[in-house]
Amino acid sequence: MPITANNPNRKSWITVSEDSDFPIQNIPFGVFLSKDDVITIGTRIGDFAIDLGALQQMNYFEGIELTDDMFMQDTLNDFISDGKKTWRLVRNRISELFDAKNPKLRDNQEHKDIVMFKMEDVEMQLPVLIGDYTDFYSSKEHATNVGKMFRDPENALLPNWLHIPVGYHGRSSTIVPSGIPVHRPMGQTLPNGETSPVFGPSRLIDFELETAFITTDANIMGENIPVHEAEDYIFGMVLLNDWSARDIQKWEYVPLGPFLAKNFASSISPWIVTMDALEPFRTKGPKQDPTPLPYLQQKGKHTYDINLEVAICPENGIETVISKSNFKYMYWSMCQQLAHHTSNGCRVNSGDMMGSGTISGPTPDSFGSMLELTWGGKNPITLNDGSERKFINDGDTVIMKGFCQNSDVRIGFGEVSSKLLPPFVRN
Repeated sequence: MPITANNPNRKSWITVSEDSDFPIQNIPFGVFLSKDDVITIGTRIGDFAIDLGALQQMNYFEGIELTDDMFMQDTLNDFISDGKKTWRLVRNRISELFDAKNPKLRDNQEHKDIVMFKMEDVEMQLPVLIGDYTDFYSSKEHATNVGKMFRDPENALLPNWLHIPVGYHGRSSTIVPSGIPVHRPMGQTLPNGETSPVFGPSRLIDFELETAFITTDANIMGENIPVHEAEDYIFGMVLLNDWSARDIQKWEYVPLGPFLAKNFASSISPWIVTMDALEPFRTKGPKQDPTPLPYLQQKGKHTYDINLEVAICPENGIETVISKSNFKYMYWSMCQQLAHHTSNGCRVNSGDMMGSGTISGPTPDSFGSMLELTWGGKNPITLNDGSERKFINDGDTVIMKGFCQNSDVRIGFGEVSSKLLPPFVRN
C-alpha cells in the first residue's frame, strides 16, 4: 500500500511555517487534554492539534475498519495494536482531509471548530501506556568514551559490545512527557578517597540524548522476531532524555548494571513520529566489524538521518546549545535491537518502549551527555550567561530537539524539555 501521506508536493489548508517540524507530511500521533478537560487521541499539523476522536465520530474515517472508540481513548495502545496497514490507512486519510485542495473539512467551519485546537490551548499527555521499557547502549562512540573514563582506556569496549546490542530493563513508572519537571534524586554514593558510602542528593545529574521507538504486539512468549521482519513491529519514534545520576551510577552499577541512577526519571517528546513519515530519511549505518551473527545481519539502509541537539537554559537565563549529534551514528539499528530483544523468546507488547542509548557522534561537540562533554567534569562548559556547568544544576531546563530535512520536506519531533528541581521534600 503506497504512503500517499508522504507526497512532498502536498500542501495543507492549515498554514504551516517553513521551519515547522509538523508539515502535512508528518502526521504524528499523540494524546492531549483539551481546554474542556477532554482527553483525546490526536495529530498535529503546524501549530494545531487535531482531535481524531471527533473526526471519527463525524465519520471522516469511513471505510477504514476501526473500533467505534478507537480514538476516544487516553492512550494509543489499541490503535498501535491494529498494525501497520491501519496506521498507514489512517495517516493517508488525515493527509487527504487536510489537503489544501480538499473542501470536505476545509469548508466546514462547524466541524473545524470541533476538531482543531491551538497548541497553546492543549496539554500533551504520555502517548502510550508503557508496559515495559528497555534501554540499549548502542552508540560505539558513547560506549568507548564511558569505557575510557570508568575502566581501562586501552580496553574501553567490553568484549561483548561488538557482538550484541547491549541493554537493560528500565522502569516505565517514571517515564514522563515533555514539560514535567524532574527532582534531583537521593541515593548512595562513595565520595572520592572514602571506603564507606554516604546517602544524600546526587551531585552529578546528567542528561542522556536518546531516541526511543514504540512497538506494536510483536510476538508470543517463546517466539523470536527475525531481523528482516522487525520493521513491521515498530510504530514510530520519540525523543528521550534518559536522566542519569552519575555518582550513584558509579557506586551501584557493578555487577548488575544501572538501577537507581537511571530509574528516577526519563522524559520523552509527546508526539510519536511514525516510521512511515521517516521513510524518506533512511540511510546506512556504520560498518559493523566483526560481522554480526546471522540472526543480526542486515543489508541496505536501516537507520535514519535525524539531526539532534541539546540545550541548557538556566533559571531566568539564556538557552545555550551544547551538543549537536545525529541518530545515524548509532552502531546497532532498531531492527537489530528488536531482533536481539526477542531472540530468547521475550514477549514484546503494544506500547513497549525501547531507548536507543546515548547518541554520541565522533567529535567532542556531538557527545550526548555532560559526562562526555565535560569529560567527567574536568572541562566545564561555559553557557551564554557566563555561568559554567560540569553537570546539571537545580533550576536548569534541558531541551532536546530533533528533525530530518531534505530538499523537499522537514519532519521533526518537536522537543522534550524538562526542568531539574531540588530533591523532593515530604510535607
